[in-house]
Amino acid sequence: MFETTRSDGVCRIFRPETRWLSTGYDGGESRGPVAYNVTVPEGWPETDLDSYVERRLADAGFDARGPALLTGVDQRHARRARYGPVEAIATAGVSNPAALPTEFDDGGRENTPDDAADERNETGGPDELGGPAADDVGTVNVVVGTTRSLEPGALANLVAVAAEAKAATLLSRCGSPGTTTDAIVAACDPSGEAAAFSGSATPVGNAARICVRDAIVASLDARYATDPIPQSVEAAAYGVVADARATVTQVQRRR
Repeated sequence: MFETTRSDGVCRIFRPETRWLSTGYDGGESRGPVAYNVTVPEGWPETDLDSYVERRLADAGFDARGPALLTGVDQRHARRARYGPVEAIATAGVSNPAALPTEFDDGGRENTPDDAADERNETGGPDELGGPAADDVGTVNVVVGTTRSLEPGALANLVAVAAEAKAATLLSRCGSPGTTTDAIVAACDPSGEAAAFSGSATPVGNAARICVRDAIVASLDARYATDPIPQSVEAAAYGVVADARATVTQVQRRR
């Protein structure tokens, strides 16, 4: 699916005339030859992300523009996985896990959506624009593409399939379904065999789950070859827990 190279902290994912759908800071739909995964340095202060990415691409010797993801994980930990009509490239770090408990011993905290000013987060952490504040902060970025030509809904659904696979993989490895800055780019070949669906039971969806899982596991193994993977928000440098409770009501029958 892709020709993938890295230079100066930038991973270029290349394939001519590709349709992209990105959840990154410059996200949305686009068409072109490239997408990027860019490692940001320690003490990263940038707010003009377009200019910053443009400088980084130029420094790395890449001139084509395309969707870009940002991460605190070094690109030497990037891993790619291929199965059937799908390929995935991932970088994975989990120093800023985002936990989502589903059971509460004390009944949870009722109706406190503004409680997010957690003591854990008052000391610093990932920038709200999607960029880590230091190079030891995590982020799980995934670029997943297929040689099939997906319908617009199927390309959007491929993002959901990849996110589900990411969450399942991270839950098994570190106990949280993601980090505070994760992003996904889904891609397809507009000249490939047409595919109307990309759900988990389809050839594309099944292969995407396998590729995303295996690329993330391999990247985690590389990133944490000598350090333990944080197994909770408390064990991590940064992180959040969504432990408030929403008000839940029944949907009323139409009269």
